[in-house]
Amino acid sequence: MLKKTASWLLLSVIMLSACSNQAPASTTETPAATTEQSTSNTPATTPESSETATTPATEGTTSTEATTPEQSSESTTAKDTEATAPAEYTYHMNKNYDIVPNEESKETPKKVVLLTFDDGPKEKKMINSMMDTLDKHHAKAIFFVNGYRIKTHPELLKLIHDRGGIIGNHTQDHIVLKHESKAKVTQQIEDTQKLIEDTINEAPRFLRAPNGATNDTVHALAKKHDMLYMNWSVGSLDWVNQKDPDAVISNVMDQLHSGSIILMHELPWTVEALDELLTKLEAKGYTFVDPNAIEPKMR
Repeated sequence: MLKKTASWLLLSVIMLSACSNQAPASTTETPAATTEQSTSNTPATTPESSETATTPATEGTTSTEATTPEQSSESTTAKDTEATAPAEYTYHMNKNYDIVPNEESKETPKKVVLLTFDDGPKEKKMINSMMDTLDKHHAKAIFFVNGYRIKTHPELLKLIHDRGGIIGNHTQDHIVLKHESKAKVTQQIEDTQKLIEDTINEAPRFLRAPNGATNDTVHALAKKHDMLYMNWSVGSLDWVNQKDPDAVISNVMDQLHSGSIILMHELPWTVEALDELLTKLEAKGYTFVDPNAIEPKMR
């Protein structure tokens, strides 16, 4: 009996010892497995995941920075530059009041005329008819306007401007400036300059004295306000041969030469003559100068 008891005690000790050794082994394996999984997964997933997640993101960010903000900024700058860049002047006015190409070429031919109309704006119907004819012939013109007329009908000035007419300063009250004081001349020109700019948000680049009667004060004011003082080299005499469209045409054609600055007025018979006149000019090989292409200084 004693031997059996001793045998059971010995067997129990052996089993307890085995269980005790198995537990630490299991504890050791768990951290080892965790470490291995962590070590294995980290290089296998984190860098790849990081490269996958960050590289495209970085590339995307770089791409976004390179295209969206920078290109947008460059595009805006380009537009701003284009909007504010000065016109490329290809013609100038000489001392004979003729328009001359800076460099004669197919793009800037010598056989040109400049169309100008004085003493408006008067009537919506006449203005629209004139602009329709100019559009038909792909022509532009300078409209030398009076301040007192603008005060009465500012909408007519806006109509000319909105339809592509170039606005010129023709003084406030259409008086003969060479007989007036410096103060009066200044008032006549500068009041009209401001009125035009306030009405169409654009200052005139051209000045013409009524009757072409100019003096040093007029020229000094033109220079002060960056305007080109402009008389004419061909008169239509539409203010003399009234109600006679044919006389308007013949007067222009008789005096016609390369570079002619043609003086006309906003008058019913001139409006009636305009389409035929421009057709005859084109038949003789003349084209129409865009006033925006003319330098602001005489030379």
